[in-house]
Amino acid sequence: MRKEQKMLIFWLVILGLLVGFTLFSSWLVPFEPNAMDMNHIYEAPNGIHLLGTDQLGRDVLSRLLVGGRVTLFIATLSVVLSSIIGIIYGGISGYFGGAIDAVMMRILEAFLTIPSLVIVLALQAIMQGSVWRMAMIMGCTGWFVTARIVRSEFFRLKELEFIHMAKMFRTPLWKILFRHLLRNSLPAIFVVTIFNFAGAIFTEVSLSFLGIGVPPSIPSWGTMLYTAQNDLLVGAWWMGLFPGMFIFVTILCVQAIGSRFKQRGGQTHV
Repeated sequence: MRKEQKMLIFWLVILGLLVGFTLFSSWLVPFEPNAMDMNHIYEAPNGIHLLGTDQLGRDVLSRLLVGGRVTLFIATLSVVLSSIIGIIYGGISGYFGGAIDAVMMRILEAFLTIPSLVIVLALQAIMQGSVWRMAMIMGCTGWFVTARIVRSEFFRLKELEFIHMAKMFRTPLWKILFRHLLRNSLPAIFVVTIFNFAGAIFTEVSLSFLGIGVPPSIPSWGTMLYTAQNDLLVGAWWMGLFPGMFIFVTILCVQAIGSRFKQRGGQTHV
């Protein structure tokens, strides 16, 4: 087994453990994440509370595991939505080309001149609300890069011989689009989706850290960092350290996996 394969497996295992712990947090948490105990506020990590307690005596480890489920849910839902929008938009632009492509690309370029995080910040500040609403906002503003990749892939693939042969034999349009073009674009879409997932985690954390993301009453990695700003003033170093470590390791794993798949590349024309 080559070194690159070993590293990919290593990052996949680490990410799998993190995701597994958050998904099954309901059965793994040692304490109820919102259970307050005013007799044990700001306790440093110890044998009972492995990662300490917060300003209300809540167990930090329990809140980290449950909060990770919220953060990863938002990231997953937003990436699924943005991928669907990006594939449709980029696919139409890349396949039909001409005036349609020119207009659609000018619109896309206009969106790309504004950082997506700024757009999300503005919309989230106006429409603060539930976890679902935040995921929807992120999904509807995170499809730009996916659209460009899909458009580029469709442009490249439609000029290849197997597409011309499919047209010659009067293959239905939907088969050309889905069975040939989209299918052979999946490796590139998969890679950009991985990187978008890492970006979505960062966006959720950033918005919650600024106080306009997930409502403070709902534990997430971002809201835990947000509340940790004041906790550091009283010496509760663990309040910011452990959420930061979970965020850093998760994004690092996702980015490393994305880089490995990007290096491998590969296309399958069928």
